[in-house]
Amino acid sequence: MANEQQKPVEPAAPQQAEQDIQATAAESVVESPEVTAQAEPETDALALAQAEIARLTTELAEQQLRTAAEIQNMRRRAEQDVEKAHKFALEKFAQELLPVLDSLERAIEACQSDDAAVKALREGVEMTLSIFLSSVAKFNLVVVNPLGEAFDPELHQAISMVPAPDAAPNSVVAVMQKGYSLNGRLVRPAMVMVAKA
Repeated sequence: MANEQQKPVEPAAPQQAEQDIQATAAESVVESPEVTAQAEPETDALALAQAEIARLTTELAEQQLRTAAEIQNMRRRAEQDVEKAHKFALEKFAQELLPVLDSLERAIEACQSDDAAVKALREGVEMTLSIFLSSVAKFNLVVVNPLGEAFDPELHQAISMVPAPDAAPNSVVAVMQKGYSLNGRLVRPAMVMVAKA
């Protein structure tokens, strides 16, 4: 009986053994619902993080562009300020010279006598005025003498309107005081009398 109980176990067919191994491997590969549930939030979190990184990268690029534009604008404004400072640095000095020019012109107007001494004085003052005007012209201080021109309120200051039948309406018939401009900017308007319409 003992011999009958110890029957040798017949080995399983090789195909059956291979199928059992594949089934066991497949069971171990199939993920449980818990593992699948953990994988989905990790994927969502990764996608959210990548989206946030992309958004922040875009914001950073835009901020860099804005900063570069602001720096360029500041540089341009600084260059313009320096250019204006160079261009109009002499404005106050020019304003101080204007009364001297006016005085020389009045001296010429006062010297109307035919006397030889007065003529010599007049010629000397005219030469002085001419040299003075050529000197200030080198620094772009230009005389505004609008006699006979149309009245321009941006360049002229009207003192009065007078009847002038031989002049065009709203034209300058007399200049009481010449104006001056420095580099195209008006330093002092010309004081004028304008013809009535």
